[in-house]
Amino acid sequence: MGKFPHTGVVLWRNVNSVEPGDLRQVGSDRIRVLVVDDHALHRDGTRQILEKHDDIEVVGEAESGEIAIALVNQLQPAVVLMDIRLPGLNGIETTRRIREHHSGVAVLVVTAYEDDEYVRGALEAGAVGYLSKGVPGRKLVEAVRAVAAGDTVLQPALLAPLLASRTNDPARLTEREIAVLQLIADGALNKQVAMELEISVRTVERHCDHIYSKLGVGSRTEAVVKGISLKLVRVPNDRL
Repeated sequence: MGKFPHTGVVLWRNVNSVEPGDLRQVGSDRIRVLVVDDHALHRDGTRQILEKHDDIEVVGEAESGEIAIALVNQLQPAVVLMDIRLPGLNGIETTRRIREHHSGVAVLVVTAYEDDEYVRGALEAGAVGYLSKGVPGRKLVEAVRAVAAGDTVLQPALLAPLLASRTNDPARLTEREIAVLQLIADGALNKQVAMELEISVRTVERHCDHIYSKLGVGSRTEAVVKGISLKLVRVPNDRL
């Protein structure tokens, strides 16, 4: 899988390359999932789909953002399936608060709303994936496994709003900025980028800020997707 396995962007057509046992779990061989949706019928259906698989355990359900935050604190799930429209706190704000205090929790948005503003807002809030509720059950299972392994999951149809954001002259990216972006695309965290390029983490953070500004994006995921679309970086063949 390359130097930084299972921490890059997985396009939807390859999500099924993630195997049940290929997960970044500590002290458990099951993926702990929290389902957040204000419709009981959808929560029940999601639970039934996921619990048919021995490597996945639904540890809780929440009908609002406030309850979701409390349950994340209590249950410590590996993956949170998050709807957008919720009573009280919406899914985007709930995602932001969860990620602020639990950076290791993977929030996968599963919703009927595919508007550009929702996709961008969710990713900027820290979601690691965005899926339509219309996807087949087996695809949902594959996506849960992928985000638990550290990947970002995006349906190709939802990439359009990310690629359409305003871009300044991509040629303005320096060679060092392109090198940083390539390592991010390979799945490297800031500390790993710093070690690879023999620079400080603070310098990496400054490079990331410049990259986001020049590409007109607001998150690592958006930067990688835009970099790929502009052919500034490559993605290993096993990720496409």
